[in-house]
Amino acid sequence: MLTPQTEAELAAIVAKAEASFRVLGGGTRPIGAASNATGLTTRALSGVELYEPGALTLVVKAGTPLAEVEALLASEGQRLPFEPMDHRGVLGTTGEPTIGAVFAANVSGPRRIQAGAARDYLLGVRFVDGQGQVLRNGGRVMKNVTGYDLVKLMAGSFGTLGVLTEVALKVLPDTATTATLTLPDLEDAMAVKALSRALGSPFEVTGAAYRPSGPEGRPLTLLRLEGSEKSVAYRAAELTKVLEPFGNLQVMHDTASSAEIWRDIRDVAPFHNVDGDVWRLSVTPSDAPGVVAQIPGAKALYDWGGGLIWLLVPEGTPPEKVRAPLAATGGHATLIRGANTGVAFQPLDPTVEALQRGLRHKFDPRGVFNPGLMGHTA
Repeated sequence: MLTPQTEAELAAIVAKAEASFRVLGGGTRPIGAASNATGLTTRALSGVELYEPGALTLVVKAGTPLAEVEALLASEGQRLPFEPMDHRGVLGTTGEPTIGAVFAANVSGPRRIQAGAARDYLLGVRFVDGQGQVLRNGGRVMKNVTGYDLVKLMAGSFGTLGVLTEVALKVLPDTATTATLTLPDLEDAMAVKALSRALGSPFEVTGAAYRPSGPEGRPLTLLRLEGSEKSVAYRAAELTKVLEPFGNLQVMHDTASSAEIWRDIRDVAPFHNVDGDVWRLSVTPSDAPGVVAQIPGAKALYDWGGGLIWLLVPEGTPPEKVRAPLAATGGHATLIRGANTGVAFQPLDPTVEALQRGLRHKFDPRGVFNPGLMGHTA
């Protein structure tokens, strides 16, 4: 494992490379095709470069542990709005997630439906490309949109275009009060309708999930409200009226208990230490129940109002069994945990694949970064 201590050392290693690298942050998210390439981790590139709480701006080295970033923000009453997932539970991995890897995989949690994805808060990046050049793109404030598209491009590229060394991001104030609203015993189609009704209301829902088998084994539809105590109480009362046709809405006002509930949703806790393959499906919410019904032996956890499905299927389930029901919906599926890592990512439309190949050739012409990770080479 190569662990460069500085950006300059990283650039020199890449420039002199005669073989490929498996790019890692903390090593907690081994998704995609396995590789025998030499490991190259950014975890030694750690530390805060700039933090301006008043400007809601943070500049930090890519290898900084996510926990350190979150603790720093919490000390100033702020947070990462996109609520990044911790994959260690569902993948059975160890180590420490890093902030650079969060953006490299565009990791976004339940709050995405209201706050947006990780990439929406990325203001600027520094990275080393496949020829060992250090590139900087974007700015430290939202109004600076120089190279804006490239900043977004790096988010979700899984280290196939370059190795992030520094990220500049926007943060937001934390909220004082969180409440969780629950509707028990709904079937999934009706639950998705209830979630859609709530999300279509003006009451700023920040979490919308469905557990077909909740903590007591009963189906549970979940909604989250955040804000001031007065605002949350008012919105909860109004949502009770909006959702009256779906049953008796129960409101939990305990902020700590709500945090635990949504952490379990974020980290897909029902699938921890349970045998089977885990898939992540992105679909139109109204299509979600029908898709799940067509996959043999599937157990589901719905997030994002039904737009995100976490699926547990019997170990070794062929990928085509999971992807076939998506063909008519335009959705896509990623294998998060399972043996068929070579087909983890959704096969691309030929036009999109050609564009992606062109981008990889431009930024990594020698193909040194994560070759074959997403099902193709440079």
